[in-house]
Amino acid sequence: MGLIKELVLLPFAPVRGSGWVIGQVLQEAERIYYDPSTIRAELARLEEQLEAGEIDEEEFDRQEDELLDRLETGLRRGGATGNGTAR
Repeated sequence: MGLIKELVLLPFAPVRGSGWVIGQVLQEAERIYYDPSTIRAELARLEEQLEAGEIDEEEFDRQEDELLDRLETGLRRGGATGNGTAR
C-alpha cells in the first residue's frame, strides 16, 4: 500500500517539497524576529534615533512598546537563548 501511495502522490512531490521549504523559512524568520538579541539591538537603534532627534518621544514610546511586546512574546515562546541562536 505504501508504494502505491507514493507512486500516486509522486506528481505532487515538488509541491510537498516547496511546502516544507516554506515552513523552514517561516520558522527561521520567526526565530530571528523573536530573538532577544535582535530586539535589544533594535531597541538600541531606536534610542539612538531619539537622541539624534530623528524621532520624537511619542514615536519612540510607540515603537518601544512594540519591541517590548515582541521581546515578551519571544521569551514566553522560549525559542531563543538571547545570543542569536535557537535552543
